[in-house]
Amino acid sequence: MQNPPYLTPDALRAFIHSALAEDVGDGDHSSLAGVPAEARNRARLLVKDEGVLAGVALAELIFREVDPALQVTVQLPDGSRVKHGDVALTVEGPARSILTAERLVLNCMQRMSGIATKTAYLTSLIAGTPARLLDTRKTTPGFRLCEKWAVLIGGGVNHRFGLFDMIMLKDNHVDYAGGIRPAIEATHAYLKQLGRPLPIVVETRTLSEVEQVVEVGGIDRIMLDNMKPDTMREALAIVAGRFPTEASGGITEQTIRAVAETGVDYISVGALTHSADILDLSLKAF
Repeated sequence: MQNPPYLTPDALRAFIHSALAEDVGDGDHSSLAGVPAEARNRARLLVKDEGVLAGVALAELIFREVDPALQVTVQLPDGSRVKHGDVALTVEGPARSILTAERLVLNCMQRMSGIATKTAYLTSLIAGTPARLLDTRKTTPGFRLCEKWAVLIGGGVNHRFGLFDMIMLKDNHVDYAGGIRPAIEATHAYLKQLGRPLPIVVETRTLSEVEQVVEVGGIDRIMLDNMKPDTMREALAIVAGRFPTEASGGITEQTIRAVAETGVDYISVGALTHSADILDLSLKAF
């Protein structure tokens, strides 16, 4: 899998530094107090659940950042289907360093694996349709990089990363601009002035708004927000393949198949990141 633009060495390093600063502060005093400086040990990362593993590559970076002397052996890479009793990786080296890295590794991997598992499950529900599953910006502040990475590992597709890499004219933008046409026309003028070819997505709430977007044109995708499948089919007939379409709003595992069968190109689901359970993992000495 090719790394997305947000997954750079600098971004990963910045995330790890910030997370370690939050957790370690001026020192892991429990390990410094209770474990001899010269002690060397090893530990296994144990899977205690069923799902899709994610965060292994990140765990390697965390261990290395905490102490380059730590040696990680990966048993199961990102994207692996796992079950209770599997060993994801082993780590060996200075005991204090293993303990210092433990919680950050587990926090990241449990959360990422939960998101990857939910993504893989919802993706399986739309198999055989043209629809692809998208995430959203409904992420945990400071942890977006990891959450969107987990969606990719689970087989989903990333939507925009933030407010800077796509123009999305949602309901409030349209209302504040005075309607569909003025919102799109103002966007074209802005991008011309900016000299930056950002993709444009326009959210529509009604069939009338879909018609207006198609009439104005000059956009990259039409979002069909909170529409029932029958209404989506009507909207797709209006679009007639001229623009990619995205279904959004309140889509659940009970409704996602019916939405996908309308023929939309994308389905965005905020629950991938804001409501996923964790996958139970633990790091145990052996």
